[in-house]
Amino acid sequence: MSLKRKFAALLAGVGVAPFLVVVSAAPASAHGYITSPPSRQAMCFEGRVSDCGDIIYEPGSVEGPKGQQNCHGGDGRWAPLNDDRKAWPATRVGDSVAFSWAILANHSTSTWQYFIGGTKVAEFDDHGRQPGTTVRHNVGLGGRTGRIKLLAVWNIADTAMAFYNCVDLQVGSGPAPTTTTTEPTTEPTTTEPTTPPVTGPWAVGVSYAAGVRVTYGGATYRCLQPHTSLAGWEPPNTASLWQRL
Repeated sequence: MSLKRKFAALLAGVGVAPFLVVVSAAPASAHGYITSPPSRQAMCFEGRVSDCGDIIYEPGSVEGPKGQQNCHGGDGRWAPLNDDRKAWPATRVGDSVAFSWAILANHSTSTWQYFIGGTKVAEFDDHGRQPGTTVRHNVGLGGRTGRIKLLAVWNIADTAMAFYNCVDLQVGSGPAPTTTTTEPTTEPTTTEPTTPPVTGPWAVGVSYAAGVRVTYGGATYRCLQPHTSLAGWEPPNTASLWQRL
């Protein structure tokens, strides 16, 4: 199925113009993924890891039957996420980590689960509620140290499916990870010392950096995360990529 048709299915799932519903009965192309500390799909989407396959276009689409213990949801399209031989950057953290999800389609939710080496370290029960556009959980790592691969699972309430994310962490001291970033102890904030100029009207096929401002439909938008624009990804339709000012 073409990317345009997949994206139209996503918009139908979040309540955008009813006429878009007719494109396909297949699952939407984006649902949700962990952005902080960056999950493996976030690393691929941001271009920090190469040879990731199609996940660079659909970081929120790692969906599979519930009960799995892998990074790709059992879907061969996302198999590169399960390859531990890749140089996955690890985020340096303490024993307690604040995980932040970007929710692109707010499915009714049963539980959010976090595993390390097959052992569940945290679970949050939403009792069927629909999440907002961002979900945050504080998870304790149980005193573990060193490099850790954590599996996070978003279990959907009204289907047999779940969404899977793997996050590489470096806890405490030890050998430096492939790439080191620092996880803040408080909620991250965005600081803009100066207001970037408006680069011009939004257009298809342009690589936009975070913070860049464009105009579309008489309004100004700020880019929230780096990406290359595609038809159907206009700023009013992609709240995860553009913020109206």
